[in-house]
Amino acid sequence: MLSKSNPIQIIQIVRCLFVILMITNSYGQNTTYGQFWNEIQFNQTLSKKWSTEIDLGTTYSSTESTSNIFENTIQRSLRGWAHYYYSSRWKFSTFLAYYNNKDVPEIGQFESPEWRFALQGIYYFHKTGYTLSTRMRTEFRHMRNQDDDYENVFRYRQQIKYLQPINSKILREGVIYAVASDEIYLKSGAKVTGESFFDRNRLNIGAGYLFTDDIQIELSYCNEYLPRNKGNQTTNAASLNISFNNLLRNLKKKIASKHNQEIKDEDQ
Repeated sequence: MLSKSNPIQIIQIVRCLFVILMITNSYGQNTTYGQFWNEIQFNQTLSKKWSTEIDLGTTYSSTESTSNIFENTIQRSLRGWAHYYYSSRWKFSTFLAYYNNKDVPEIGQFESPEWRFALQGIYYFHKTGYTLSTRMRTEFRHMRNQDDDYENVFRYRQQIKYLQPINSKILREGVIYAVASDEIYLKSGAKVTGESFFDRNRLNIGAGYLFTDDIQIELSYCNEYLPRNKGNQTTNAASLNISFNNLLRNLKKKIASKHNQEIKDEDQ
């Protein structure tokens, strides 16, 4: 069983892993890029078991000649999700997405439109005061290479994630939380993404804030290590995610409430 000191121990372990990763990446590293990732998520609850989600994403990047992280817009994406909550511990999801890749450093300086389909499962270790989860995702990627031919790439991702509210024991309106995760990517070989089986390692450390129970923002730092045939890459990225739950439903309720109040005021 996990002891009460585990949250502190986990944070210390994550810090040690981060230091080790930065040290190991400093040797034999060919190229380092700075990037900014932005994603807006719209979640809609359908029932106690089902929900949907639409994500809009944009990625900006520096180049080898400039450190400006907004120098190039290298990716835009649209992703549609379906989520099934099997139990309090298991959540199963699938998505279909379109990625407009252009000048992505890890792929190359060419346009590579991509269709992506994924199956995902998340298992939650619910603990008092924090949540530990592990995510398993299998992705099928259909993407165009520099010869204008489409290739199929299979990729498996395994993540472990730690989340702890700072000023409350649960996530709710007005709560700040800390989050840390590490994820490995394994893939099939392809001309467009390289032949290496190990695709990358992604370490993420950040914090979030819930403006309401249905609106939250999360800002984090991400370090990615990408071994490539033509030279390894490191990406240091700032990530900003904004999430809205039941936005249309809440707007309709607000408009209806305002309308009813106006009618009530007229009757007085």
